[in-house]
Amino acid sequence: MRRDDEFSQFFTSRFDQARRSAFALCGNWSEAEEIAQEAFVKVYAKWPRIRRDSADAYLRTVMTRLFLDARRRVRGRERSVAEPPDVASHDPITPERHGLLRALQVVPPRQRAALVLRFVHDLSVDQAAEALGCSSGTVKSQTARGLEALRAAYLPVDTSERA
Repeated sequence: MRRDDEFSQFFTSRFDQARRSAFALCGNWSEAEEIAQEAFVKVYAKWPRIRRDSADAYLRTVMTRLFLDARRRVRGRERSVAEPPDVASHDPITPERHGLLRALQVVPPRQRAALVLRFVHDLSVDQAAEALGCSSGTVKSQTARGLEALRAAYLPVDTSERA
């Protein structure tokens, strides 16, 4: 029972943060909730073997890889639905943040993941490389390209909203 109590406490204290991080990756609250939930399911399955001091890093890694795997699977496919899904807003988003989040969604998924890990989670290059499963040089180049793409997407949005 101790295992379930520990995990329950971990889940309760981290779920909202995980959902917000997933939202930064995917830009959709429903998908963010699914990513976060699936990540916690995977973490729970491995919970006895996870060191408690590295549980947050493990959760971040699982979420990032779930996001990237989902992007690889649905690349080039459209999902048709009878009616558009309800879009629930879980966090108040200021106009400035909305423009930045919209611009972030234009950045390619792997670059976006590098940006979120480096700047939202404030991870070092080596920590981000471990979460992404790549070299530190790849994280550096993905971050640089991601920042360039983010600037290109954000500046036109930013200037049009000021006019």
